[in-house]
Amino acid sequence: MNEKARIAICDDEEDMRVMLHELLVDEGYAVECAADGTELRRLVPAFRPDLVICDLRMPGEDGLSLTRWLRMESHAAVLMLTGMGTVMDRVVGLEMGADDYLAKPFEPAELRARIKAVLRRSMSTAAATQGRAPSRMKIGKCVIDTDQKCLFGDDGSKIPLTSMEYDLLHTFIQHSRRVLNRDQLLEMAHHQRWDPYDRSIDIRIARLRKKIEVDPTKPEVLKTVRGEGYMLVPGG
Repeated sequence: MNEKARIAICDDEEDMRVMLHELLVDEGYAVECAADGTELRRLVPAFRPDLVICDLRMPGEDGLSLTRWLRMESHAAVLMLTGMGTVMDRVVGLEMGADDYLAKPFEPAELRARIKAVLRRSMSTAAATQGRAPSRMKIGKCVIDTDQKCLFGDDGSKIPLTSMEYDLLHTFIQHSRRVLNRDQLLEMAHHQRWDPYDRSIDIRIARLRKKIEVDPTKPEVLKTVRGEGYMLVPGG
């Protein structure tokens, strides 16, 4: 889904910026670049990107801080580039709100696939919701609007939700009151195979609990079924 999609690149390595810019322009995206966090903070309000590709390790403000800022100030999805590709880097990046990650060096084909997947999840099509009442559902202390792909608090305030968090929550909604294990969740929500060392599902569930549960330490909505997996009980 690259029609009119805007992508911002933030990387302190000029060669990487040039390579990414050329690759993505050839794919038909509108692309702008920033060499550091300061430039990205100036770029985002004016360019309004749909996706930010951000290096994790940069001099000055790093990718984690920028991801946290983007979650608060922008609708843009975030694809984190990690130099080492360590488990800890991936975990921290996801906890900060990144939608996906890719370790350097990477194959252009994989980058293209990751970008398309993130944009497919995060970009809403206005025509799909015109003329229809929004589909809303009470989930714990929140309300989810599946047309807008948004989560709202009791006071009507919008609660930040990454595209991967939304996909995971929507999967639970589609299989309400059914126990789902990690393998099923990765396959249904993210179209990935489960790696025994991949704890990304647990991280996203913990983040969702903080948003929808009255007491995240005693989950009544997104429950753990010991030895089996997780189950959504919308009413708690």
